[in-house]
Amino acid sequence: MAADKALSTVAERSGFKQTGRYDEVQALCSAFQAKYPEAVRCFSFGRTPEGRPMLAIAASRTGALDATQAAARSLPVLLVQGGIHAGEIDGKDAGFLALRQVLDGKAAKGALDKQVLLFVPVFNVDGHERFGRWNRPNQRGPEQMGWRTTAQNLNLNRDYMKADAPEMQAMLALVNEWDPLAYIDLHVTDGAKFEHDISVQVEPIHAGDDDLRQAGTQLRDAVLANLSAHGSLPLPFYPSFRVNDDPSSGFEDGVAPPRFSTGYFLQRNRFGMLVETHSWKDYPTRVRITRNTVVAVMEQIAAHGGDWLARAKAADARSANLGGKSVALDYLASDKVRNIAFRGYEYTRTPSEISGALMTRYDESRPQVWTVPIREDVQPKTVVTAPTGGYLVPAADAQWVATKLAQHGVSFQRIDHPVSARTFEVFRTPGASFMAQSVEGRQRTTLPGNWTSETRALGAGALYIPINQPGARLVMGLLEPQAPDSLAAWGEFNNAFEQKEYMEDYVAEDVARDQLAADPALAAEFAAKLRDDPEFAKNPSARLQFFARRHSSWDERFNLYPVLRTAAAPD
Repeated sequence: MAADKALSTVAERSGFKQTGRYDEVQALCSAFQAKYPEAVRCFSFGRTPEGRPMLAIAASRTGALDATQAAARSLPVLLVQGGIHAGEIDGKDAGFLALRQVLDGKAAKGALDKQVLLFVPVFNVDGHERFGRWNRPNQRGPEQMGWRTTAQNLNLNRDYMKADAPEMQAMLALVNEWDPLAYIDLHVTDGAKFEHDISVQVEPIHAGDDDLRQAGTQLRDAVLANLSAHGSLPLPFYPSFRVNDDPSSGFEDGVAPPRFSTGYFLQRNRFGMLVETHSWKDYPTRVRITRNTVVAVMEQIAAHGGDWLARAKAADARSANLGGKSVALDYLASDKVRNIAFRGYEYTRTPSEISGALMTRYDESRPQVWTVPIREDVQPKTVVTAPTGGYLVPAADAQWVATKLAQHGVSFQRIDHPVSARTFEVFRTPGASFMAQSVEGRQRTTLPGNWTSETRALGAGALYIPINQPGARLVMGLLEPQAPDSLAAWGEFNNAFEQKEYMEDYVAEDVARDQLAADPALAAEFAAKLRDDPEFAKNPSARLQFFARRHSSWDERFNLYPVLRTAAAPD
């Protein structure tokens, strides 16, 4: 009895009214290892900015309790993560409950004989300890909970690609070490009031490797069916209205960009699952449903993990041959619409005396089936042709880019000699668009433009990142400037798009006169542009820049993305 109590949570003992603090996670991690030493290993995989240990539990009946053993035995690894948003803490309490029941043979019998479960009870540990009532006022329980962001005010579920947070860098190191077949990200959704109690989204389904899409669909549909059999009303899409606060606007499916877990893991040819219980369901209900989801996924990995792991490895091999092929960088639902029956509540939309805005008010005593539109025909939006060789990063940016690539497990080579002038692909933008509002402490950047051929040379110390590697999609997601979460999109290269050298206007005037006098063809071109382009004609700065661009002092690197594409590996 004492052992059972040692493995129970504050949530269980309080009737799921409360959740424990992080010291409980530390105690439970050790207690599980002590109770099941042959099947459980508790370990730390990093420390937070405030100095707390980041803990994981490896559980398996195979004897493989470290990454090397799991790989040697070709065992599928299932990584279940709770508390990335620490106010949404269902996954921690549900995960411990599921773990104990599975180890005791009361759930998913035999599942641990065929896989390794890697359980991270709380990802955002510092946020978890920013504990208080009403941290999530639109959520029913527990009585107190943690905070959405880290101690550095970073949102970890926006950080998978840029990996700014020490916590994310630790998580990526854990992922690189264990190479999980599936990564289950446990959340609680915000939003409206309705009867549906959970949504489950999986990728690859709409995006990524074609064969893995079939397996991803199989995984998602089996989990949805299992949840339905347990009395839930699951959804296969994120239940956020297309128009905020307006149920009649319906829903839109899509593919999350790789700043999110589901968008990230498809780029690694692995399954990412986003689980969102409904915030307006009470805490006991949400924990029960989350526990059911974890168990259902474990059952599916036990039944199909060997086949799915083989298919994932085959996808790795196919990714190593993406050179010269068309690859989608992002996705968007088309205008195709169908109506669905959605189980909501009766509601009214009337002006608010508080805000003055039109507000929706729900009557939870009156269930109502809504007929609403959904856009679910997800199609590629931005498509590029992968380089046949790979990417080159000049020496000036090589050190920090190498660090970032290593965090993601991307392979690269350092070139210790100069590369002589030859034809490469370069990306020049007519002008970067810098976002006015900072996002996650960064200035995001949009870069119109295209890859074109130029002759260039490189000094010693450049990086070569080959496309022929299992993480080819991840390479493109990081280095294609128009990818939604590329290094460029997150502002890492903004200096390249800021003009630092210029002429004073009075100097530019003299330069322009000299150029006009010396070059009749240029004078004719200028006259034609004044005649045919009214916006140019009335813009003094543009008129002077017309001549400045033709002067030897013009910085030819201005608006040049400082990454090249190459058709073949350099010598």
